[in-house]
Amino acid sequence: MFFSLKDAAVAGRLLPFTAGLTAGKLIHVVGPNGAGKSTLLALLAGLQNYSGEATLLGQPLNEWRGPALARLRACLPQHQHPLSQMPVYHYLRLHLQSDAPQADRRLSDLLNMFQLSDKLTRSLTQLSGGEWQRVRLAASCAQIDPQINTQGRLLILDEPMTALDIAQQKAVDDVISQLCRAGVCVIASSHDLNHSLLHADRAWLLHQGKMIAQGEPSAILTPERLSPLYQIAFRQLKLEGHTLLTVMP
Repeated sequence: MFFSLKDAAVAGRLLPFTAGLTAGKLIHVVGPNGAGKSTLLALLAGLQNYSGEATLLGQPLNEWRGPALARLRACLPQHQHPLSQMPVYHYLRLHLQSDAPQADRRLSDLLNMFQLSDKLTRSLTQLSGGEWQRVRLAASCAQIDPQINTQGRLLILDEPMTALDIAQQKAVDDVISQLCRAGVCVIASSHDLNHSLLHADRAWLLHQGKMIAQGEPSAILTPERLSPLYQIAFRQLKLEGHTLLTVMP
């Protein structure tokens, strides 16, 4: 583990919990609204005061300074409004940790995957909601992509699929898979339980600021655990060898 948490907590919002992050894994943080998902992700990003222990590469998280931390992790917050009329390309370049030729090549690949190549000269304030989300995703991924930044270790995504259509969601899944294969740990909040069952390596289940369970998604996201939290009846299905969930009528 390159990132460990021991009895980490946020007063009034997140109860003490212990967990760790491993290179190359995709973790989904799931739970009802108000469960504490965004607070947990902000803690991991070094953007939230906390008690207990949080250690990144052997050093307390609260001792890392901005530039050094930005080389190791990128963070996509749930809500972020474009604050200037900066062109898309300039915004993306601000997130690159390298001026090497391969950085531009990899950025070009990401732009193609996120269908942004024709948006580079457009002002940030002229983008639709889905376009702005894809620009933010491209910037966050480029910031820690090992092909651009050899120090990149962690990508934190708070509801990354917001405002994206199904083809764009597939592109996000593909980029995340590439990053994980390159050794980046990706941790993302999600409301799509079946997406977590199909894609995540591990699931962290939260409820009212408490870590209910951690582990393999198929073992964690079960009707027995989920029904009391969401106060609806779930049913578990098997489809082509995959475990899926549906809501009882």
